[in-house]
Amino acid sequence: MRLTIVFLLAAYVLSQFYRVFLAVLTPVLGQALGMTPEQLALALGLWFAAFAAMQIPVGNALDRHGPRRTTALLLGLGGAGGAAAFALAQGPGGVYLAMALLGFGCSPVLMAGYYVVAHAFRPQMFSILAAALLGGGSLGNILGAAPMAAAVEAWGWRAAMWGLMAVTVVIAVGLWIFARDPERAPVPAGPKGKGRLVDVLRNPAFLLILPIAFTGQAASSGIRGAWAGLWADQVHGADSLTIGHITLAMSLAMVVGTFAYGPADRVLGSHKRVVLWGNICLCIALACLVAAPAMSVLWGAVALSAVGAFGSSYPVILAHGRGYFAPHMIGRGMTVLNLMSIGGVAAAQFGSAPLFRAVSAGGDPVFAYRMLFLFFLLPVVVSLVFYLFSADKPAAES
Repeated sequence: MRLTIVFLLAAYVLSQFYRVFLAVLTPVLGQALGMTPEQLALALGLWFAAFAAMQIPVGNALDRHGPRRTTALLLGLGGAGGAAAFALAQGPGGVYLAMALLGFGCSPVLMAGYYVVAHAFRPQMFSILAAALLGGGSLGNILGAAPMAAAVEAWGWRAAMWGLMAVTVVIAVGLWIFARDPERAPVPAGPKGKGRLVDVLRNPAFLLILPIAFTGQAASSGIRGAWAGLWADQVHGADSLTIGHITLAMSLAMVVGTFAYGPADRVLGSHKRVVLWGNICLCIALACLVAAPAMSVLWGAVALSAVGAFGSSYPVILAHGRGYFAPHMIGRGMTVLNLMSIGGVAAAQFGSAPLFRAVSAGGDPVFAYRMLFLFFLLPVVVSLVFYLFSADKPAAES
């Protein structure tokens, strides 16, 4: 399984890269293709929408066909095809198509890694290993910041995308040749073995986790993917290199936060306490941005980094929900949570674009970004109210 983990980790690095690299291309695509901030946000939203739409089919494919074929085929077709479409784009429509294809291609990667972890390791290790996979893959967040900006400066954005297409093909072929599927859990006889999706959704305690899954990543992923660069550009007139440094800082914070969340639930003995306090801190960081959206570039980078770090609770949320899945339903159960998480990011992106356009009509970018950050803050507050009533399942049990 060693090569399987290596190639799945490499694929997840690509997946993380493809969801954030638009931020450093903000000035370039504006000049080359005439794309507006709202169009860039829409393009990122299409990535998340395509990703989310594939989660239920991916869950079925993981349980029935295993992670090797599922990931290699989707990444090869969608990931490589999307990178090529991006390199060939002549306008916003081409970028929309490319981002949707990239979301389609990246859709099975993380869940395939979690599927392997869930079947090959003890349940008590799930949150730690899930966080390690998520944190290691977050190298893509880093590569999508300053390194991507440097590559675009050196070779141009189209050449950079052709290079990414080649890398994607290599990883997809490597998965097909070298990866191995873990031993599958036995399927119970009778009605319990049918594995219907409704069986995952019958537990009221599990349903109370869904709101925080929906909002938990929306702020960190949405702001990092599209709005951090635009904030620096429109409020402070930052250039591509400065935007690269700000997004790099936020990306590093997301990596640190992910690794910190993993063992935190083992220390506190509760998934719920970790998720609850982490997201309260996320709300405080967003509230600072709401209160002072015109803060200096330095303090803005600090606040955005705090959003990235505290908005990385997803592995613990997934571990919390993992305790409610039967072994033969792990693929479908985890993809329900992933659907909620990615769907929340997509909804935030689709909602943030028209909101920003409306509040920008007065020509005051400070007010516009205050409303934008408030838009990301309020859903987290509401989801925490629901999460307060969820069952506090001990970390050792899940």
